[in-house]
Amino acid sequence: MARHKTSSDTPVDRLSLAEAQAEHHMLGREIAEHDRRYYEEDAPTVSDAEYDALRRRYEALEARFPELSSAESLTRKVGARASEKFAKIRHRAAMLSLANAFEDVEVEEFVERIRRFLQLKPEAELLFTAEPKIDGLSLSLRYEEGRLVSAATRGDGAVGEDVTANARTVHDIPHRLAGSKIPEVFEVRGEVYLSHKDFAAINERQAAAGKPLFANPRNAAAGSLRQLDPSITASRPLCFFAYGWGEASEMPATTQHGMIEALAGFGFRTNPLTRLCASVGEMLAHYHAIEADRANLGYDIDGVVYKVDDLALQTRLGYVSRSPRWALAHKFPAQQAFTVLEDIEINVGRTGSLNPIAKLKPVTVGGVVVSNATLHNEDYIKGIGGDGQPIRNGVDIRIGDTVVVLRAGDVIPKVLDVVLDKRPPEAKPYVFPTVCPACGSHAVREVNPRTGKEDSVRRCTGGLICPAQARERLKHFVSRNAFDIEGLGEQRIEEFYAEGLIRSPQDIFTLEARNAASLQRLEKREGWGATSAKNLFAAIEARRTVALNRFIFALGIPHIGETSARLLARHFGTFEALRETARAAADPASEAHAELTAIGGIGPVVAEAIVEFFKEKHNEEMLDALLAQVTVEPMEAAVTQSPVAGKTVVFTGSLEQMTREEAKAMAERLGAKVAGSVSRKTDIVVAGPGAGSKLDKAKEFNVQVLDEDGWFALVGRP
Repeated sequence: MARHKTSSDTPVDRLSLAEAQAEHHMLGREIAEHDRRYYEEDAPTVSDAEYDALRRRYEALEARFPELSSAESLTRKVGARASEKFAKIRHRAAMLSLANAFEDVEVEEFVERIRRFLQLKPEAELLFTAEPKIDGLSLSLRYEEGRLVSAATRGDGAVGEDVTANARTVHDIPHRLAGSKIPEVFEVRGEVYLSHKDFAAINERQAAAGKPLFANPRNAAAGSLRQLDPSITASRPLCFFAYGWGEASEMPATTQHGMIEALAGFGFRTNPLTRLCASVGEMLAHYHAIEADRANLGYDIDGVVYKVDDLALQTRLGYVSRSPRWALAHKFPAQQAFTVLEDIEINVGRTGSLNPIAKLKPVTVGGVVVSNATLHNEDYIKGIGGDGQPIRNGVDIRIGDTVVVLRAGDVIPKVLDVVLDKRPPEAKPYVFPTVCPACGSHAVREVNPRTGKEDSVRRCTGGLICPAQARERLKHFVSRNAFDIEGLGEQRIEEFYAEGLIRSPQDIFTLEARNAASLQRLEKREGWGATSAKNLFAAIEARRTVALNRFIFALGIPHIGETSARLLARHFGTFEALRETARAAADPASEAHAELTAIGGIGPVVAEAIVEFFKEKHNEEMLDALLAQVTVEPMEAAVTQSPVAGKTVVFTGSLEQMTREEAKAMAERLGAKVAGSVSRKTDIVVAGPGAGSKLDKAKEFNVQVLDEDGWFALVGRP
């Protein structure tokens, strides 16, 4: 079974600049589409391993060709928005997700990346902890003066649900920390789970009571902890493993394994299979030993987590948008099943993409019932990979086929292969539509002018007249990482669009005032009443003020994900400044264009998408109407007391005391903006040996120039 490939297999160092630009653009579009599906629709169509491979290739292109430095910075989806039925707790330290690996070689690459980042010699010691990855519900416990004061679920990583009363009923969670040296404030993080034995007993009770059965132990644990009645939680034997921490007034240890020992000393259960490893070989040996004994553990795990042991090194390594650099989740192999493909449906996305979905005869894969799976795109159905070469030995996929369904982690399952000897004689090759099923417009595969190759995705050309695209844009606008309007989810958008109540973003904020009958119309809807309608209007009213980064993300500009929206918000400060620069940047020779492409993480592809968005008259009209209804607030700076907070910094030349990645991570940690080129708006240039044109520009624009020692004197060493 050949893996679906999109990017070239040609080594990056053998590509010409033109070839690299073409592949970089193609990957940017594909990654953006995967991000949209993952973050906006909760319906990813590739495995974590495939996604990470695309991302690594994209980053490798930029490392080899710095002039490509652009980018759709990949965003992090952490859990889901906190439910309205619970009070909210904002995490003092974000609860992030982990980068994933599925192959042993990826673990080797992970360790090598860390060594390169830290500039460690091969013989230098580098220790890692390796611990089972519990398949449960993440929980953060806050202790003040040793007493449990609150408990919160992960939520969206920034805000979780207040489940304090329920957490107090979990036997493994102490109400007071043990020991004599207890920090004044200490947040413990870990996983709530159910043993296999207790899960079976709960389902027996559910069956006896005529209630629905839980699909798996994780769902049962999550459902048990998120009960409005704590007595129900108390009746279920939930367990808790502690493995991390959030805010801490002081650290009990200087290493990861030392912190685990401290957690045990505080009275928490920690996983006895956690090991300290001194090499990749030891890490992989522990992974495979746990994998072999997985069925005998008595609780569900889905992999092993590796973490750099030295906490000082963790600080130096820092974070990328979706995860810490110093940790990796090594997942167990994906699970497969056989079933029948009953139909193929085409969904139209926000950007007009025609997305084929396999409608399957329901089958259980890894404890989850699967009835839908992705078919990626037109070529994938035909048996053609992203590089134009055959996959599945060139076998196409047809309605009626018996297919192999793959499920890896939490991503949407995909059709991996066809059992050809079970193909019905009447099965015919699938004819992919060339017109949009939503509006009847032509659906085309654009040709890349640089390479002459067709895009892998067929797109509707209907634009604004396409109701499917309009609905998807509205769903994106109200999604949890955008305006996050409670009660206005995907189903409600579908209904309101069909009835003509909401057709554009500004319509949301005029829904109540547009006509006196709005409230009455909503009250008459099935399942609604006066309270439901008033709650919706109140939720809309509560979102009339929105953070700048959320507003930018909500606009749905191609290639703009959460992280790039934050980068733009931090750089420009106000939406007016971004809008003015984007308009002026229509001239490629302008200072505005140079400024836009110089923003760290924003390069030519993203800049072009921003410029094109603001060039469209209907977008400007929509913005004027929308801004008349809402107030956009600047994003709060991450660091305000640093000497470089809010300043734009450029690193150039050969840095000798830190890698370029480490320098960038340090500057961003201190609240600075890192740019790729020097402009009149640059505040500081840090120049190492061999600095060339950027140093000349700094002198031309009278920008402050520091060497590495001067930089460390200014900000202090990490």
